[in-house]
Amino acid sequence: MDYVEMLKRARKNLPSQVFERKRFEVPRPYVSIVGSRTIIHNINEITDVINRDPSHLLKYLAKEMATSGVIEGTRAIFQGRFPENMVAHLIERYVKEYVICPICKRPDTKIVKEKRFHFLICEACGARSSIRPV
Repeated sequence: MDYVEMLKRARKNLPSQVFERKRFEVPRPYVSIVGSRTIIHNINEITDVINRDPSHLLKYLAKEMATSGVIEGTRAIFQGRFPENMVAHLIERYVKEYVICPICKRPDTKIVKEKRFHFLICEACGARSSIRPV
């Protein structure tokens, strides 16, 4: 078997989702400030698109904003007043660090914990990258 035939066979065995080119777009957070609390109303919509557990995103946001936060139904509530653009920027940073594959730049990843290490495993290209825990 020559090299070209082996490449064709390998390409045929790849999942079809690798060849699909659809735009990955995270919804903009819908934020309101009530008194001294900041509420993200569409936290479930955001976590559904990025395919992550809402508590993982909540933990990241709370740590980055240096405050406490809880999820109540479909919204996340944080102590303190944080503008919408700051929350959007933090979610964007979260997506770059914990969702997008650093090799192929696709969002088809999952987080796996092995012993005390966390890895971002890409389901599209098979890359395995270490990430820092939240």
